[in-house]
Amino acid sequence: MTAEPGRLARRLGTGDAVVVGLSSMIGAGVFAAFAPAAGAAGSGLLLGLAVAAVVAYCNASSSARLAARYPASGGTYVYGRERLGPFWGHLAGWGFVVGKTASCAAMALTVAFYVAPGVEQPWRGVVAVAAVAAVTALNYRGVQRSTAAATVLVTLSLLVLAAAVAAMLLTGDPSGERLAPFPGTDAPGVLESAGLLFFAFAGYARIATLGEEVRDPQRTIPRAVPLALGIVLVVYAAVATALLLVLGPSALAAATDPVAHAVAGTSWPWLAPVVRAGAALAALGALLALVLGVSRTVLAMARDGHLPRTLAAVHPRFSVPHHAELAVGVVVAVLVSVADLRDAIGFSSFAVLAYYAIANASAWTLGRGRIVPAVGLLGCVVLALSLPLSSVLAGAVVLATGAVAYLLRGALRPS
Repeated sequence: MTAEPGRLARRLGTGDAVVVGLSSMIGAGVFAAFAPAAGAAGSGLLLGLAVAAVVAYCNASSSARLAARYPASGGTYVYGRERLGPFWGHLAGWGFVVGKTASCAAMALTVAFYVAPGVEQPWRGVVAVAAVAAVTALNYRGVQRSTAAATVLVTLSLLVLAAAVAAMLLTGDPSGERLAPFPGTDAPGVLESAGLLFFAFAGYARIATLGEEVRDPQRTIPRAVPLALGIVLVVYAAVATALLLVLGPSALAAATDPVAHAVAGTSWPWLAPVVRAGAALAALGALLALVLGVSRTVLAMARDGHLPRTLAAVHPRFSVPHHAELAVGVVVAVLVSVADLRDAIGFSSFAVLAYYAIANASAWTLGRGRIVPAVGLLGCVVLALSLPLSSVLAGAVVLATGAVAYLLRGALRPS
């Protein structure tokens, strides 16, 4: 399908959009995120997962409604700009681009960790740069090639997770007693676990971010977003329950690679290396989807002059924002070359919750069905404030920097 000059072609159907969402959510986090959640809430992480799912559903519904009305690249940057004003759109876009660029670097380093577990810097950085280069080159060739690759990666990841759950439940030593003391879990711990687990769901917005490339967006996006979210919730609930039944909260919290660790203790220990390979594939798929989402938000912000306008260029043959994709790839490659950001991206969590808070506030202004965006907005605020203090402070600094950048841009603009 051809596109107008400077616009992206609408090439993605419902199945493609679901795959983009799945590949964004079924990332390496599912292989590791339950450990810190168990540390915060014990077996109450299942309650945290339910809370995170409710907030994610509200955010997904708000994003889907807005994407159907504003089917353009940029996601909440566009919705905030159109419904709340340019400042809120800029703040959402800024938080998303900065936070998710750090997430791209962390995911690339995660790929390197699983591909070459015994290698340290600088060689781990070399492997991570190679992953970034491969993903950038694939995305440059067109969104259909990217979704085809994402389909393969997410399918393999789901098969690995299914095999891991089967190994734990059928050949491990599952026991319901390991869920105790479930009722006694404290509320702050549950909320902290929900905040940690929420970001395992955050990729569903990637579908909305690619709204300009979706066919029949008014119909496709509202169908694809909840479908992808529902599939992921079932997968996460199955994995979390199996891990708790086999390891228990304490052992789960102490595990650095909990799924592989749990599988290694079953009668199928040969599956543990396969699980680690699946984690590498999942991380690669998440990296691919992250770069897609960040580059489209960069495109939208560049069109409005919030970023250099050259980043708004669209390739005449491949119909992709090639300048934005290359810029994101270069920045991420530099980051993974000079620092290990996996433990230093707490601000990303806070910034993304702020991003979805703006999405819900934007959906509130649509006038009907206000309960869902109200619950989503409240949930985002509560989860953001439930994060560790260092994450809250770092995220606040990121958003404040974005606000200052917006004000300076307005002050320097010729009248």
